[in-house]
Amino acid sequence: MSDSINVTIRMDRNIKQQAEDMFNSFGMNLSTAVNVFIRQSLRLGKMPFSISDPFYSEKNQARLRESIAQYKAGKMTVKTMDELEAMENE
Repeated sequence: MSDSINVTIRMDRNIKQQAEDMFNSFGMNLSTAVNVFIRQSLRLGKMPFSISDPFYSEKNQARLRESIAQYKAGKMTVKTMDELEAMENE
């Protein structure tokens, strides 16, 4: 007899469907994919992939440094919230 148990997780319905579709294309179901993930995590003793915040990417940090330099040099554009919202709706 198997020593398996049921585990319940919550996720967005659309994300679940996308995951099921992708894993099915790999020939496995979502349960198998989760088991692969957990076994690989345990084998490595860490997450089997890098988790990062794009805010801290070198590209974004360079853009922020450039924006700060422009601000310090007085080269900035000032907009009201109404102007920003209008730009968003264009």
